[in-house]
Amino acid sequence: MRVPRRQRTLERAVEMSGIGFFTNADVTISFHPQAEGMGISFQRIDLKSTAPVPARIEHVVKKERRTAISNGEATIELIEHVMAALAGLQIDNCLVRLNAPEPPGCDGSSLDFVQCLLDGGIVEQNAYRDLVVVTQSQAISTGNDEVALSASPISRHGLVITYDLDYGPRSPVKPQSFSLEVTPETFITLVAFARTFVLEDEVKFLRSQGYGQRLTEKDLLIFGPEGPIGNALRARDECVRHKILDCIGDFALIGCDLHGHFRAFRTGHHHNHQIIERIQRTHDVIRAPEYVARQPHFPLKGVAHELAGSN
Repeated sequence: MRVPRRQRTLERAVEMSGIGFFTNADVTISFHPQAEGMGISFQRIDLKSTAPVPARIEHVVKKERRTAISNGEATIELIEHVMAALAGLQIDNCLVRLNAPEPPGCDGSSLDFVQCLLDGGIVEQNAYRDLVVVTQSQAISTGNDEVALSASPISRHGLVITYDLDYGPRSPVKPQSFSLEVTPETFITLVAFARTFVLEDEVKFLRSQGYGQRLTEKDLLIFGPEGPIGNALRARDECVRHKILDCIGDFALIGCDLHGHFRAFRTGHHHNHQIIERIQRTHDVIRAPEYVARQPHFPLKGVAHELAGSN
């Protein structure tokens, strides 16, 4: 028997500010409660008369190194860390408003978004959350016909993501693996703090294109030949944990709970999008309340603030 849960939203609106990684803009982002069934959407308040853009796979547009959504009028980029925070905390209905094309980059993780959202309080709603259960194995391959990302049925309810990261013997990012059964508690304690990582040569190229002009080594996890430059890892396997964080944010674009075991190998956002598109085409949504209800409870806020104090 699958275990459902009630939909959740914020108790009150909250906001935070920071610098955009790609645009170098000063950004204010706010999170607002939404009625049940509304889902997650993003609204650009710096543009006139633009409707919110649903954070759904149907609205994804192609961008390098990040996830972006658009409704044809407004585009919002680099949403994956915000989406991971919302999905990780099981916040299902929320309007995200921002005055720039991208959210604040913060430290390249989801931790600041988690803290902001928890400050807003999380409340249960009456309606139950819809669900997609992976019943047919799926795989997305690379150009070399190697499997980059797979999804398979799982014997218990829930979402499990296993990631094997290996960029080869010459990479300063060492091989590492991690597996996570995604719950609010495990998300907060095990992956929310994991930061975006880039190579020194990649940073030089991005800056030559006008990106990241206001960022320093303290704002981003930059790897040189000997490891992080001007920074320190928060965990030995922080890089693979961040890749799982990205998966959580991208998988949330399916717009409902997702049960299955996903295994990834050196994936990018486009692989994540492809497998969600595939699952959406090949699997039916189980509409609530077609299964029996039971409520999980997690000591979320205390865990998040304790973690923040340790970083």
